[in-house]
Amino acid sequence: MLRAASAAFLLAGPAVAGLGSFLIPIPSALAAQLAAAESGPFVPGTTDVPVMPGLASAESEPLVFDKPGGRIVQAVLSGEVPRQAVLAFYDQTLPQLGWRRTADRVFVRDGEELRLEFPQAAQKAKAATGTATGTAVRFTLTPR
Repeated sequence: MLRAASAAFLLAGPAVAGLGSFLIPIPSALAAQLAAAESGPFVPGTTDVPVMPGLASAESEPLVFDKPGGRIVQAVLSGEVPRQAVLAFYDQTLPQLGWRRTADRVFVRDGEELRLEFPQAAQKAKAATGTATGTAVRFTLTPR
């Protein structure tokens, strides 16, 4: 009994003394979801590339590698929006966030390169099934 009371006092002591409280670890997946919810919708695997309204994640999990040399992210979004609207949105939005366009569908910032690609397989599959053709966009972020 004395041992349990001592442990409770040791854990609560800093909070009672006004020195703060102890932290409870949050799983990284939950922390990422909370951060995304607070900061707005971003391309999965990133915290600085916004999702265009009308696009949604087309894959369950993005491909993400975070290494000392830089991060590598690949995510696919899709939606019933015209390809030209997607290009116009990112041509207008990304420079406001510090990205500089260096080529058609290629942007750079702080040692990273972002490529926007439009996978043809997704477009052909939708056309073959007779469903309305949407737009799929692959975002590839790599160190430069």
